[in-house]
Amino acid sequence: MPDAAKIPGWLAVPQDYEPRSDRSSFIAKSMLSVASVLRQLRLDGGRSGRFSPTAPVKLVLSLGAIIVNSLATNLMTTLVLLAFVLVRAAFLPRPALAHVAAMAGAAALLAFVLMLPAVVLGQPASAVRLAVKALVSTGIVMEVALTTPAGELTGALRTFHISNLVIMTIDLALRAIVRLGECALETLIALDLRSVGRDHGKRTSMGGVGGALLVRASVAAGDTHDAMRCRGFEGTYDGGARSMSPRAADALLIAAFGLLIALSLYLEGVL
Repeated sequence: MPDAAKIPGWLAVPQDYEPRSDRSSFIAKSMLSVASVLRQLRLDGGRSGRFSPTAPVKLVLSLGAIIVNSLATNLMTTLVLLAFVLVRAAFLPRPALAHVAAMAGAAALLAFVLMLPAVVLGQPASAVRLAVKALVSTGIVMEVALTTPAGELTGALRTFHISNLVIMTIDLALRAIVRLGECALETLIALDLRSVGRDHGKRTSMGGVGGALLVRASVAAGDTHDAMRCRGFEGTYDGGARSMSPRAADALLIAAFGLLIALSLYLEGVL
């Protein structure tokens, strides 16, 4: 009977490998940055209410309100717009309200920090005025984005006869950025999970992340092209635009904007 197989002695020795502790602050910061960008660029969070005005009216009047806010020299006009932003924000759901408050507060704080030299030079009113204007403008933009679905915003652009190619390029680019950002986040998480021990070349791995994103972008572009061909795309981009039929909410918003223009002209001394 042949001799029983024996395990080599070196194979029976326990391998107690304890990797040295390492920090992944660079990877963690990269993941947080990608996640924050994704949160801001995601376009599927807009929800219109039952009595919400149509998207074209909201888009035009919000742009007009931002222009009025930017050109106003009397602080009272900005405060009136601020009151309107606060009243509209009070009807938002809690997550949307927190999002609006965070973004508008960050914009106002950044504007105030940039105007700190004016405070030092004895003009604190200028810093406060610019911070309040940034707060109002950012609040208007965020409220329109969070109360209007992305499809209706695209349809609003089609209402104003903007080129189909321009709208399609913007829409596809924003959606592709979100998808590629999600891919980058997943790749960074995988890199963090596979990092064992101390590695002094973490930054060099970002080239691999960029290469993976390039390959994914190429594949996504090919899939999009094939999908358009299969669906018979002929260059006409239909964003689901709705006709600007008279509605009570539209009429109320237009009347409020008219009163804002009249008040602004009165406060500026034109009337």
